[in-house]
Amino acid sequence: MKSAVETLNPTRVRLTVEVPFEELKPSLDAAYKKINQQVSVPGFRKGKIPNRVIDQRFGRGAVLEEAVNDALPRFYTQAVDEGKIEVLGQPDITNIEGVEKIADGGDLKFTAEVDVRPEITLPDFSTIEVTVDPIVVSDEDVDKSLEQLRERFSSVKDVERAAAAGDIVVVDLEAKVDGEVPEDGTAAGVSYEIGSGRLIDGIDDAVVGLEAGGTATFSTELKGGTQAGKTSEVTVKVTAVQEKELPELDDEFAQLASEFDTLEELKADSRKRLERMKEYDQATQAQEKVLDALLGLVEIEFPEKLLKDEIETRKHNLEHHQLEPMGLTLPAYLETQGKSEEEYLAETEEQAKKGIKTQFVLDQIVADEELNVSQEELTEHLIRRAAGSGLTPDQFAQQVVQGGQVPLLVGEVARGKALATVVEAAKVVDTEGNEINFDDDEADESAETVEAPAAEAEAEEKTEA
Repeated sequence: MKSAVETLNPTRVRLTVEVPFEELKPSLDAAYKKINQQVSVPGFRKGKIPNRVIDQRFGRGAVLEEAVNDALPRFYTQAVDEGKIEVLGQPDITNIEGVEKIADGGDLKFTAEVDVRPEITLPDFSTIEVTVDPIVVSDEDVDKSLEQLRERFSSVKDVERAAAAGDIVVVDLEAKVDGEVPEDGTAAGVSYEIGSGRLIDGIDDAVVGLEAGGTATFSTELKGGTQAGKTSEVTVKVTAVQEKELPELDDEFAQLASEFDTLEELKADSRKRLERMKEYDQATQAQEKVLDALLGLVEIEFPEKLLKDEIETRKHNLEHHQLEPMGLTLPAYLETQGKSEEEYLAETEEQAKKGIKTQFVLDQIVADEELNVSQEELTEHLIRRAAGSGLTPDQFAQQVVQGGQVPLLVGEVARGKALATVVEAAKVVDTEGNEINFDDDEADESAETVEAPAAEAEAEEKTEA
């Protein structure tokens, strides 16, 4: 087999491949054998039909088509490997010549155009400098944390008075759109904390001042359900008013809510926990800022087809995986966001470009730094991903293996290590002028969920190709 590579632009090449008959013959023999097993001809046993009879009865064209379909992917892959080309997605194969002459000993020629990874020149990572928030835990932060803990151990009691902010009301709801109550327009026995903002807009003003048995009507725009985006007249009936009772903040509470004996011990532990959270937040902030700075120092050409596919994938995921379960259409959703479709598409394109660029740049760092992923690192990443999915590690691992997505997880870990390498080399200071140094484990953990949105689609396309 002979092959030649022609660069069409920085992200696309054309392969010209010429395959001699000697290398095509196994595909031709396999085509005859496959058809032999699939058809029946009177007078011949299945699988023993001569090739000339198959040509006469079913046409040589069917055999040649089968042979070419078998040969093209194999020789295309061989040409890619010989040319050491990092392809993206499936090729466009054209100009197939010599098909009709294969059975008579002729050669096969074809061309294939395919997107490739652009050349990337990486900057000196030590020139990157970013500023992050300092790690400061105030007394107010500790007090707020303890108040949240008190909330978790609170109880409620019915009261015979008008509802006020902070109370819990049990309500029945009925929504009308254009004077009609839709199928999903009623709800009964809904418990709601006034001021939490966890129900529908306008309900706080409607229920404040009502006692049990009181009703009110207000207008609001529905955010979900079959009538999402429409203005509705909502009638709310308060069936109970409840008051929260919080436990006293003392040693007895510390023993109830934790393993500590005193309130002071609980406060000290809360402060340490908040410091650890702020350390993680600081590392994450450094990762994000370093990544943005790195991307700003790199110029790349975007493969046209890959970019188009990524935009379509993002649009599809929003419409079918997020909005559809909520009963929302894309136009209705954009209306609630105050965006036009043109603005949405422009934003989506920018997000897609950032995702693709992130993947390309970090993959280049992985290659340049010769970063490898150990079994231990992959297992730790899998456990973290499983925790976020609601599955056990074994269940998540089984899904990953069955879906053929182990390479994707390996890529995620490798890119996380690549970004950790950049963070370690960059200069990170807080707003108070203190230089921050992250150890490898901390940087890896904060960086391991680096966005690479096109990775799965790209991997699937590579497999198909």
